[in-house]
Amino acid sequence: LPISQGSGLDVSCGLFLQQKPTGSSPAMPGTNCQKAIQLWSEKNEGANPEEAEVVKLLCLSPPIEKMDSSLNQLVNVKHLALSTNCIDKMISLPALKNIEILSLGRNMIKKISGLEEIGATLKELWISYNQISTLDGLQPCVKLTTLFMSNNKLKDFPELDKLQSNPDLINILLVGNPMYEGLTRKQARPKVLEHLPKIATLDGELLTGDD
Repeated sequence: LPISQGSGLDVSCGLFLQQKPTGSSPAMPGTNCQKAIQLWSEKNEGANPEEAEVVKLLCLSPPIEKMDSSLNQLVNVKHLALSTNCIDKMISLPALKNIEILSLGRNMIKKISGLEEIGATLKELWISYNQISTLDGLQPCVKLTTLFMSNNKLKDFPELDKLQSNPDLINILLVGNPMYEGLTRKQARPKVLEHLPKIATLDGELLTGDD
């Protein structure tokens, strides 16, 4: 699948995720990560997941609900995509020593966590369209250049001060968070720059000396 750079999301496959049914009707169990990797391999002519540099486990039906340790078999992966599922929690993935891009957009994640083991290599975190309200958890990502964080629950611009521990961060997507409420992108720009003066691209727009 092609990648949508503007949104920081892997292109959705047009699947609208349904909420789990309530009441007496039993919910269909989610797809586990091992099964998802198996399906990915079958779709990619029997590709060996231990050798792959790009693995996209997108839009599973039923969706992935939990990240688990079976993802650690992806020892060579540089770009891991788990977008458009129902994942509610990030976990540590210590075997992913080469990962540079982690895509978790369109899930149900409430906080950023588990990045300590991959912070030394991770350059891009795509985590738009989740339920994240703080920027805690990114301190280990010393090489992070890109953070796609649109359509989450960030309320206050001072929260951006936490990203000062990511010195290489130059590309950030924040539109769609409550902090932008009542503001146009242009009005929000100086408020973001007050806390992140070194960024080069904000909400898909290249910043110039006039900003």
